[in-house]
Amino acid sequence: MDENSPNSEDLIDEIEDQEDDGDEIFENEGLDHESDGHHGFGIEGDHENDGEQFFIDASIHEESEQGIELEGEDHCSDGQQFLEVRDHIADNDTFQVLNLHCNGEENNLGNNTVGVDDEDSSSKEKYYHPPVVGMEFESYDDAYNYYNCYAKELGFAIRVKSSWTKRNSKEKRGAVLCCNCEGFKTFKEATCRRKETRTGCLAMIRLRLVESNRWRIDEVKLEHNHLFDPERVQNSKSHKKIEVGLKRDLEPTVDVEVRTIKLYRTSAVDAASSWNLTTMQTENGNHIRSCCLKLKAGDSQAIHNYFCQKQLTSPNFFYIMDLNDEGQLRNVFWIDSQSRAAYIYFGDVVAVDTTCLSNKYEIPLVTFIGMNHHGQSILLGCAFIAEETVETYVWLFRTWLTCMLGRPPQTIVTDRFRAIQSAISEVFPRAHHRFCLPLVMQNIFQNLGQMEEFEAFQSFLNGTVYNSLKIDEFETSWDNMIQRFGIKEHKWLQIWYEDREKWAPVYQKDTFLAGLFAVQAGESSLFFAGHIHERTSVKEFFDLYDVIIEKKRLKEALDDLESGGSNLLLRTRCYYELQLSKFYTKQIFEKFQVEVEMMSCCVTINQVHTSGPVTTYVVKECENGGIKELRNFEVMYDKAAFEVRCVCGGFYLNGYLCRHALSVLNLNGVEEIPFSYILQRWRKDCKHLYVPDIGSNAIDISNPTQWYDHLHKRAMQVVEAGMVSQDHYMVAWQAFLESLNKVRLTEEKNL
Repeated sequence: MDENSPNSEDLIDEIEDQEDDGDEIFENEGLDHESDGHHGFGIEGDHENDGEQFFIDASIHEESEQGIELEGEDHCSDGQQFLEVRDHIADNDTFQVLNLHCNGEENNLGNNTVGVDDEDSSSKEKYYHPPVVGMEFESYDDAYNYYNCYAKELGFAIRVKSSWTKRNSKEKRGAVLCCNCEGFKTFKEATCRRKETRTGCLAMIRLRLVESNRWRIDEVKLEHNHLFDPERVQNSKSHKKIEVGLKRDLEPTVDVEVRTIKLYRTSAVDAASSWNLTTMQTENGNHIRSCCLKLKAGDSQAIHNYFCQKQLTSPNFFYIMDLNDEGQLRNVFWIDSQSRAAYIYFGDVVAVDTTCLSNKYEIPLVTFIGMNHHGQSILLGCAFIAEETVETYVWLFRTWLTCMLGRPPQTIVTDRFRAIQSAISEVFPRAHHRFCLPLVMQNIFQNLGQMEEFEAFQSFLNGTVYNSLKIDEFETSWDNMIQRFGIKEHKWLQIWYEDREKWAPVYQKDTFLAGLFAVQAGESSLFFAGHIHERTSVKEFFDLYDVIIEKKRLKEALDDLESGGSNLLLRTRCYYELQLSKFYTKQIFEKFQVEVEMMSCCVTINQVHTSGPVTTYVVKECENGGIKELRNFEVMYDKAAFEVRCVCGGFYLNGYLCRHALSVLNLNGVEEIPFSYILQRWRKDCKHLYVPDIGSNAIDISNPTQWYDHLHKRAMQVVEAGMVSQDHYMVAWQAFLESLNKVRLTEEKNL
């Protein structure tokens, strides 16, 4: 990604700064907007796929409603257009003026091209330059018309996704123009009989009015996930605006119509010209990205067959394919309804597993993984990607986020790839991005495995990483390790040290990780571990896919029954243990029991400082069963807020209180663990209904297909609720019998 291109966080900060000044009003992208009572929001967007426009603020959308008019007085009668670029000097600024001429017989702008005619250039080939960050235009209309012409040549239509205006004014300050295949229809819109053309396409440009009073492109996404159809888009609203502008005030006596678009010659424009002439132009003048998935014979058919089967059997199954300009499959993403619903309850921490890519598996698999209430990994989406670039990961993350209703996770754990880091900073600017600790340790050991004192180094590094309680301890221990083993110049180790804040536990004390860092080095983090290997083909993978998923979900259902129907064995007389035995699942409770048992190792607790309601204690713990091996843990307790915090950070790392914090609570006479430390995600009664909210009940009562879809979704909610316990099962079964009898009675009445 261009270093000068703004990321999402920069844009958000900029918007917030301008809102604080009270000069401008901005609106968020999309259809769902909230007002805080202090600022109004103007939204504009025309949904061409639906054949209708939505204006929340009609006054703001007035100029778009009237159509885009280009500068110029002359008109053409025949309608054929072509564009030329000429250099001019005006107001001490060097810019390019695109002159639109009309002097032919065929009124089809989609067949035209744009070229750069320098004085020393003999090439007459013309084509539209794809937009790049940094392009500047004289006006919003120029920017809109440029992107519209570019879109029409390629074979897609555009619409205004969102815009923002100056406070108490109609003056436009910025806008997002997107492909008209962007987004997905709402449930209500999906019930109409119009053909579905939305594909969730991410192609777009973001425009902003800058201090020079020009319109600059701040963000660009060129990739589309659908094929182009130049003939179909001729009748789209955006391209009709061009025809309206050209035909308005048509004078038969004038042979040539000249319209100008002022595109300032910036460094971005020059770079775009060079780029398009080299990597993006084929012998036929087409602009393509040839990268595609390397599939073997039968693989594409296996993907197609699996997706078709899932759509028939699972109405909420979702998939999306990203195609290059040659129509070849570049990336594909899929997710089922149970994974989408599970994210509602377990989407706070998500790991993006790229093990198959790192280890050069035959299948280029990327998986989104969460942690359920039993501490087991669950699948939250899968993808095949053709290349590990920033653009690919941005497409993947945005697609996944769309399926999750736009709710990003709190923490994202990945392997260390620059492309992933850039994509996460753009798509999830507010999330905590961390590297997978077991993978970090594994990579360090693999690269230093040939050193003479490797076993001693391995022990020293484990102690530095896992036993450092404070940052100073970690830094000092790391320096001692470097000096002792003489590895100061080891570049691989230096790289990991520079990124230590993203993986070392001592830096993660305020980041909730749901136990993901508890996985030890050497354990596989691959969700499909034991089922696929380096040579597993795409066809073999899909043959096994459902079997693997069902096996893991059956294990989860059995664990639910075990946690809900059995009395957990207590090991101590501490009430904390009895308290959580009523709430937590068996697997998480057994981990918590270890902390309760280890409270006996906390031999002394000394109060060292008091400031108001906050008291600081030092807990001395004997380690390895020896009284002489004492270690100090600093614990702060707020009596007023019932908050306790240990320097070991056990609650954030594991999701339950550590023995040091429990000892301090017990010392202060706190009989029960505060409910703020009993997380819903670990509870045995967590209602993980694996069917997403299906929204409105509005359906077409004359459409049997919608009857089936609606009833199936509702029935699946009852099925999942009935799996919680034996009592739930009996109630659900009885409800089904009663419903079936009522339906049969209705059928008999109609006979």
